[in-house]
Amino acid sequence: MTDTRRRVKLYALNADRQWDDRGTGHVFSSYVDRLKGISLLVRAELDGSLLLESKIQPDTAYQKQQDTLIVWSEGENFDLALSFQEKAGCDEIWEKICQVQGKDPSVDITQDTVESEDERFDDTSDSAPVELPPCEMARLEEISEVIRSCLGSPMRKDKVATALEHEGYIKKLLAVFRTCEDLESVEHLHHLYTIFKNIFLVNKNALFEVMFSEDTIFDVVGCLEYDPTLPTPKRHREYLKGIAKFKEVVPINNPELLAKIHQTYRVQYIQDVVLPTPSVIEENILSTLSSFIFFNKVEIVTLIQEDDKFLTAVFVQLMDENLDPTKKRDLVLFIKEFCNFSQNLQPQGKETFYKTLSALGILPALEHTLASTDPVTKAASIDILTHIVEYSPSVVRGYTLQQANSADEEQLLINVIIEQMICDSDPELGGAVQLMGVLRILLDPENMLASISKSEKTDFLNYFYKHSIQVLIDPLLVNTEGDAPIRDDYCTAQLLAVVLELLSFCVEHHTYHVKNCILNKNLLGRVLVLTRSKHTFLVLSALRFMRKIIALKDEFYNRYIIKNNLFRPVVDTFIRNSSRYNLLDSAIIELFEFIKLLSYDLQEDIKSLWLHVVEQYGKVLDEVDYVQTFKALRVRYEQHQDKLRDRDRSSLDGVPSILRNPRFRRDPRQLEEEEDMWFNDEEDFEDTPDPKKLDSELDSLGKLMERKTPGRMNNNAAGDASGSPPGSPGSDKLMFKKGLVDYEGDSDEEEEEEPEDDDLVAPKRAKLS
Repeated sequence: MTDTRRRVKLYALNADRQWDDRGTGHVFSSYVDRLKGISLLVRAELDGSLLLESKIQPDTAYQKQQDTLIVWSEGENFDLALSFQEKAGCDEIWEKICQVQGKDPSVDITQDTVESEDERFDDTSDSAPVELPPCEMARLEEISEVIRSCLGSPMRKDKVATALEHEGYIKKLLAVFRTCEDLESVEHLHHLYTIFKNIFLVNKNALFEVMFSEDTIFDVVGCLEYDPTLPTPKRHREYLKGIAKFKEVVPINNPELLAKIHQTYRVQYIQDVVLPTPSVIEENILSTLSSFIFFNKVEIVTLIQEDDKFLTAVFVQLMDENLDPTKKRDLVLFIKEFCNFSQNLQPQGKETFYKTLSALGILPALEHTLASTDPVTKAASIDILTHIVEYSPSVVRGYTLQQANSADEEQLLINVIIEQMICDSDPELGGAVQLMGVLRILLDPENMLASISKSEKTDFLNYFYKHSIQVLIDPLLVNTEGDAPIRDDYCTAQLLAVVLELLSFCVEHHTYHVKNCILNKNLLGRVLVLTRSKHTFLVLSALRFMRKIIALKDEFYNRYIIKNNLFRPVVDTFIRNSSRYNLLDSAIIELFEFIKLLSYDLQEDIKSLWLHVVEQYGKVLDEVDYVQTFKALRVRYEQHQDKLRDRDRSSLDGVPSILRNPRFRRDPRQLEEEEDMWFNDEEDFEDTPDPKKLDSELDSLGKLMERKTPGRMNNNAAGDASGSPPGSPGSDKLMFKKGLVDYEGDSDEEEEEEPEDDDLVAPKRAKLS
């Protein structure tokens, strides 16, 4: 049972028309004596228990979907599905099912042919026309059976659709419905429910046109109220006619537009509410109904756009500051629905649509409606703004740039968005999260345009960081003035988490602007105050922000972190967590794991960061032994220190011995000691040399040097002129420097010309005596 080709998940459709997972196992087909036929069996992969034992009935409809799914019904209201791990296993079982039913495995659905008692309908040829019984109460069951029998074949569907269109058959059925309802004949009403449900499954647009016309749609809805599985009928018509109210925010004078709006609403209600939740097989069959609604919405948007007077009247009222709040809410809800319908337009149509809204002043209107105290108006305004920004963020950015020199900062659209995000009254901050998504799109450099004459990215980011960034970070700065968050309630924590998510996005996608903000305002230091919060999700947001910064491997950020000792809050949080195996522990370890990887980077500015971590916090982190991260950091640190020591030794080995002799150190005190040693040599110096004789000898020596190296002796002469007497420490330095230059080979010419001057490197008593 280890063959992954046969590995499946078994699903069953529950009473709420939702799929329940019945378990995972392996499927195979085998003859079962008890069932007297080839059956599908699924055994659980954990304990081998039998999850499914289903005989392959010759008249059961099976459907293969998406190459790895087989669906069928057992009984009237019990649907099953097998979801295969591999396509090969699905094909194998499908071939077995088709073999039992005598079907071609190339088909995606098998369907039995239902035979009516009347031989007139016992026609197995798809090409034969479908003949429907007379539309009478007594024949409703027969009619239902004929329509159902045609659903398995596309050709038979076409035939039965033609028969239903012929001579107004649907309208005749609806006339029978009215009679049955008057007579309260429940049995016949149940048959009519099945008939119209199956007519929907025929999936033909021509039939929908008939059923959804103004004079028939309510009778169709009435037929669908009498579901035989329900104890009492639904009251859909009562809702559509009485409870659901159509509001005209501005009077619509176009009767075609008005009729189309009513029809679309009712058909949408039929699809979403009236019709039963489709099974997996039926879901794809109702595609034509979805298309009918789709094209209706496109037509509505087109008709409204063509009516200039109507849209102008809408926006004139919307901009009226004295407008009644209820009226304003209705106008905003209308525009929201208008935008929803526009999602069905093709790209060219969408562009025209949003240009029309921009020309009418949708963005200035949103500046006012976003700040509305009415939650419905505000929520609808956020939805409208989201539609506009998702389709064309450049339109919104262009508008805000135009505002830069003409509006007060508080009235700027971007600042209005930020303010409404910060002031969201929803406990779960649903609006704030949605507005944060809007700001992310606007701040995303990937969708900013650039050209020779204009750079949208540069202009907009300059604008944002000049006029708006302070508004965004104010809640964070206000709440982190001390060593711990000033307010640590749930709503404040949620808001700060939203702000941090947006700031993390800025760190990742912006470079220069956000860096200036972080460094100048010590923003990371303030963010890390939030690691003292009692809300783990906020602590994680603060760590995520720091992780984004470190991931940039930026020298300025690294120096800033080291200078301000910003790993201290992270280490303190790690210690407070006490090695608990949770998300916080994993996040901090991942941060240090990344630091460990940095230790293998050769860049000096990156090296400083991980060395700082080990040197400052190594003693604490070395005690953590349930992961290897900190041990590896310590090993890497020791390796680095060994390399430094080896480098120092190798550098020292390459220096000539004369340079390593302490005699040539430039410490004046050391030089004086060397001179004392020289004058106390054991050679037979005179204890007290005759000053006159010494001066005479030095004078002769000076003349000799002047003849050999005029330039050098001139330098010495200059030294003498400055007041350093011969034989003084200053004079000795000059002579020793001469020897050093010659030794290091700075002048090959001098070495060739003066090989005999070696005696000047270390003056000897013999020449002076």
